Amino acid sequence: MKELTLTKIAEVCHGTLVGQNLHPEKTVSSVVIDSRLVEAEGLFVAIPGERVDGHSFVKSVLEKGALGALVERIPEDLLLENGEPNPELLPGGLIQVASTTQALKDLAAFYRSVLDIKVVGITGSVGKTSTKETIAAVLSQKYSVLKTAGNFNNEIGLPLTVFRIRDEHQVAVLEMGISDFGEMDRLAKIAKPDIGVITNIGTCHLENLGDRDGVLKEKSCMLKFLQPGGVAVLNGDDDKLSTLQNRFKEVVGVEPVKLDFFGVREEGVTELLPTADLKAYATDIENLGLDGVAMKLHAQESGEKDETSFDARISIPGRHNVYNALAATCVGLELGLSIEEIQKGLAEAKTIQGRTNLIHHKDMILIDDCYNANPMSMKEALHVLENAKGRKIAVLGDMGELGEREAELHGEVGEAFAASTVDTAFLVGKLMKNFQEKAKKLAPEKEVYYFEDRESMTKALLDYVKAGDAVLVKASHFMQFPKVIDALMEK
Repeated sequence: MKELTLTKIAEVCHGTLVGQNLHPEKTVSSVVIDSRLVEAEGLFVAIPGERVDGHSFVKSVLEKGALGALVERIPEDLLLENGEPNPELLPGGLIQVASTTQALKDLAAFYRSVLDIKVVGITGSVGKTSTKETIAAVLSQKYSVLKTAGNFNNEIGLPLTVFRIRDEHQVAVLEMGISDFGEMDRLAKIAKPDIGVITNIGTCHLENLGDRDGVLKEKSCMLKFLQPGGVAVLNGDDDKLSTLQNRFKEVVGVEPVKLDFFGVREEGVTELLPTADLKAYATDIENLGLDGVAMKLHAQESGEKDETSFDARISIPGRHNVYNALAATCVGLELGLSIEEIQKGLAEAKTIQGRTNLIHHKDMILIDDCYNANPMSMKEALHVLENAKGRKIAVLGDMGELGEREAELHGEVGEAFAASTVDTAFLVGKLMKNFQEKAKKLAPEKEVYYFEDRESMTKALLDYVKAGDAVLVKASHFMQFPKVIDALMEK
């Protein structure tokens, strides 16, 4: 890994080298926090956790051939009786720091700074992961791309993703998720994006961020750390993001950067910005049900004066995924892709487990969207379910971190269900009582079943579903709804 010797690591992390340090100038092969993933000549970062303390594994990773380990203290099993480090047990070197969590971030920021690579940073309230997947699929038509894996988008996951970047990678697509003020500042200092994408500003993490203006303030903080000449790619149909055209310095706190807005130009969509101000926009949107969405995209290729229009299709269901295609189109154009490459990449884009993942199982369709949830994404998931044939069953659980309006916001999702063509709801969680009350009041003819716990709900659901059904499973992560998917797959 470029420039990451034990000596340089100690310098960057303000640490002290301890032990024999037989190879202080050798470059480490990898950086991990999971002892099971340690490679020969790798660096292990001992993170003290609530359940497991990484310091317990330092001795074993050194014995496995790790070049060194970042620690906050010397583990007792590496000390002599007099409290001094045991040289026979330290074939590799330790770097002692005040905080290994902070050292992990400091080291990732340094590593990013020495890499010759374009970075696309992605944040927003809804659609970060599907947008990341779509952008990566498009850019992969021209470049070697590394993308955030799974949910590695926080202050531990982002550094670990950065450490996966190697010389062969030309572009990194990094997802950044936050839930409180100050987090984006810390994440963006690590990522230092060349292009910053913000999908939308919704009603999530209100418990900490207060309201949508707070969400806008925190999410847009990413744009403060764009590289010189950086570009912001923003949803121009979002009533908060569109204001950055005239309020950028007021909201973000720095001088304006280049802004690429994207949007939809169809009946029923409020035009917050003139079409001429959009880098890319979509018309003629055709809902293909669970097979995805087709559209006509309009964009301006780099160096061209005239607008180009082309047909595009994505296989991820849900009209909201048009915005993912638009964001990917803007990023692709900024990084020099042709229209043909963008078109092909959009067609190849797929989602991941837990994010609108369609599973065909014994004549049923399961929509696995259970990684996380907020009011905006739950309403969109109901719209996706409406596209299914047969009985449409929504299996929903509580949404977290919504602050003082949590009851009201759950009720609003109940209103959306009542207005939809979804037939049945299976609900669990204290806050879903509000959903049930609204749904029964507005659509008494629909079947709405409420349960005190996930286990009793799952048992009733298994007795209820049959061949031909389409089942949406969605809740916030703490509700552990992947267990519901597992139970349905065993039916």
